[in-house]
Amino acid sequence: MPVFTCISPIDDGVLATRPFATEDEIAAAVTAARAAQRDWRNQPISARAELCHAFVDAMLSMEDEIVPELARQMGRPVRYGAGELRGFAERARHMIAIADSALARIVPDAIAGFERYITREPLGVVLTVAPWNYPFLTAVNSIVPALMAGNAVILKHAAQTLLVGERFQKAADMAVFPAGLFRNLALSHDQTSQLIGSRTVDMVCFTGSVEAGKVIEGAASGGFINVGLELGGKDPAYVRADANLDYAVENLVDGAFFNSGQSCCGIERIYVHESLFDAFVEGFVALTQSYVLGDPLDAATTLGPMVKASAADFVRGQIKDAVTGGAKAHIDPASFAADVPGTPYMAPQVLTNVSHDMSVMRDESFGPVVGIMKVCDDAEAIRLMNDSPYGLSASIWSEDAQAAERISRDIETGTVFLNRCDYLDPALAWTGVKDTGRGATLGVLGYEHLTRPKSHHFRLNTKG
Repeated sequence: MPVFTCISPIDDGVLATRPFATEDEIAAAVTAARAAQRDWRNQPISARAELCHAFVDAMLSMEDEIVPELARQMGRPVRYGAGELRGFAERARHMIAIADSALARIVPDAIAGFERYITREPLGVVLTVAPWNYPFLTAVNSIVPALMAGNAVILKHAAQTLLVGERFQKAADMAVFPAGLFRNLALSHDQTSQLIGSRTVDMVCFTGSVEAGKVIEGAASGGFINVGLELGGKDPAYVRADANLDYAVENLVDGAFFNSGQSCCGIERIYVHESLFDAFVEGFVALTQSYVLGDPLDAATTLGPMVKASAADFVRGQIKDAVTGGAKAHIDPASFAADVPGTPYMAPQVLTNVSHDMSVMRDESFGPVVGIMKVCDDAEAIRLMNDSPYGLSASIWSEDAQAAERISRDIETGTVFLNRCDYLDPALAWTGVKDTGRGATLGVLGYEHLTRPKSHHFRLNTKG
């Protein structure tokens, strides 16, 4: 029988295996979800909120188990594991709190003798296809608001974090969700495509690679179901001449290397005004060298292994090609004792003398490497920031908010940050442009993508 297998990046050992769902189990899950959703959609928002808060509470109660379990699955150091659960709770609680207003009737100006309004109706069954890199955060972006909007949810989690899917199911069971309302299924890629193409779900929320997004979109083609896609990123930062240098260095190092650089909105390329360039690079390299690469179960570790050896080899290949092409590598991997070629344990790297002819400045790395380029003004920075097929987020580092606002109008991206990066605010729409995807999650606009409008046009008196 085919199985899901989670190989731990810590030691390349098999952490867990699970059989794929059978076709009968998939069909039964969809049928149960439909049945549960018919009642759930008619529950008041306050009742949905009570159960969703209980769901969040249940997940948080498992923190002591989840943190080391997460490190074993995808390599993030245990010292940071609780942070993802805090973010999970922040996003979920915010979406619960705004549901009343986000789902409220839209009432146009009154016309005598008529009652007119628009309601936001649930779509039905939402399929969430979640990735391994932030397995709680990315999944909750759609799961809780989908439930709050009156939908049922089926979760297909990544093989690398299959235990996270089971944690979601356990939290739903502990919260005593109605039977069938939420179901975690272990699905192969082919089964996922077949489910989407069957038209038995009403929306798919996917986070992953561009190539996988194309498969998802292809499976949905002709089915007229909603598709939300958050795909790749090559997020840039621009450090202006008036930036707080030390602050920019500290935050951009973290933005580039947190989670071993395996973040959709992580910083992968930096453009620095020529007046600050040398000092910025010096500070950036010095801070990078303070990282501790090692076993993510060790509390002293600040940089864990990448998710698998092949991912690390891809990034090492980008670095090698860049250096061959004239780039300067500022970090000696030998200074990180845990760095071992051919394994997921990879030292961070900082590159200068880079150009957009190099893969490391064009193609998503999704690893602990960043290229830094010198620019002479805002116009050059904007041109280079936009020279990418991606557009998830971009950050500007400056003490001039008016200049940042002006620059932001010309940047092709879903989110523009000023003096911060690699962060998702649940009150704002999380979205992207170009190959980064389509749709939006979170904030008021996130609810629009999980519902459909229904207009009501009532004539109140036919006797006149």
